[in-house]
Amino acid sequence: MNELVLVTGGTGYVAGWCIAALLERGYEVRTTLRSTNREAAVREAVGASDRLGFAVADLTSDEGWAEAMKDVDYVLHVASPLGISQTDGPDTIVETAREGTLRVLRAAVAAGVKRVVMTSAANAASPSSYNTEGVTDETLWTDPDDPTLIPYRRSKTAAERAAWDYIRDHGGTTELTTVLPGAVFGPILATSTIGSVAIVQRMLAGRTPGVPRIGLEVVDVRDLADLHVRAMTAPEAAGERFLGTGEFLWMRDLAVTLRDGLGRKVPTRQLPDFVVRLAARFDPSLREITVSLGRRHRHSIGKAKRVLGWQPRPAAETVLDCGRSLIEHNAV
Repeated sequence: MNELVLVTGGTGYVAGWCIAALLERGYEVRTTLRSTNREAAVREAVGASDRLGFAVADLTSDEGWAEAMKDVDYVLHVASPLGISQTDGPDTIVETAREGTLRVLRAAVAAGVKRVVMTSAANAASPSSYNTEGVTDETLWTDPDDPTLIPYRRSKTAAERAAWDYIRDHGGTTELTTVLPGAVFGPILATSTIGSVAIVQRMLAGRTPGVPRIGLEVVDVRDLADLHVRAMTAPEAAGERFLGTGEFLWMRDLAVTLRDGLGRKVPTRQLPDFVVRLAARFDPSLREITVSLGRRHRHSIGKAKRVLGWQPRPAAETVLDCGRSLIEHNAV
């Protein structure tokens, strides 16, 4: 019998590609949804397969997780709690992320799962200060108690910390590995959930007057899914963190790549930092990005290459495939 892998949050952008990668490799896959009305959409996105099943479970509730874990060999915990907004307050955001992760781990350990691979974020292995430049690796931990951190960074760091603490104290035979991605782009499987690809979507749609001076470490969603599977199966990956970032691109580089490679009218004008900060006073969605203006910090993926044999593709290829996919899906 093929091994069974549970992927949390099957409607998500990264989760969809993880499901597709697992099915391609011959695994049995079960994925969690918050309700059964999205099953058909997920099947259509990842490719109908009799090796794909579903379980109803929500990260904010204990209900359904024991059944979801039944007979499971591995877990890819990709999902993040939904329905949280900045109006809930930073403490609520952090606590919900932490508790959702612990809920999955408790159920996995109780079911005797071999290994859980958790999706964290590269900003959980970054200096707290956005003024710090250089290159860091998995040995660095962001300080979740730093009051200057935006809620998203705090929640990702706190959730990963809680996961490692839980496995250390209560994990038994269940192993943990974490994957810390950068800015995830690449083709979409459906238009319903596109995650960070919305950045490219807005550029192609010409909905921005220009681009802020923000740098991104671009990783292809297909390569990220591959990294999750490698981290799931490699014996050397047990108990390890793996950064899954890619080439560093300024957002203007990304815009120019889309314009030149696809022949689209993409705004490429560099917005002055003071303009972005001024706009953030009136647009709440911009407030958290202002701290990133001009930041050049990068991460090393040497460990993933050395231990797992992982090799991400060039950022330009990822960006162009992302743009083409959005156009093909009539998403712009």
